[in-house]
Amino acid sequence: MGKFEVYQSEKNQEYRFRLLAGNGQNILSSEGYKTKSACLNGVESVKKNGTDAANFEKSTTPTGMFRFNLKAKNGQVIGTSQNYKSESSRDNGINSVMNNADSDVADLT
Repeated sequence: MGKFEVYQSEKNQEYRFRLLAGNGQNILSSEGYKTKSACLNGVESVKKNGTDAANFEKSTTPTGMFRFNLKAKNGQVIGTSQNYKSESSRDNGINSVMNNADSDVADLT
């Protein structure tokens, strides 16, 4: 089973979360939040929206890599994936988010 990690960035002290797969690989990263409570709301939004394939937006980078965004019903981006070398790897990443969206939260702050 995966887990969410909530942490504070050293650079600007913003709160962020990442969703890790069971093997420890980062499969989804958040934007920066000014407050910890807003960051935790982001985690809850992943739990709510991360199990519906329709909420994932697939894209290709200018360098030919593949990635995805998880979006809320209102269209706001909740989290972004890493870059993948193939479409199938990206699709596996989406499936991993869907399978791990209900994971526990580890507070690293």
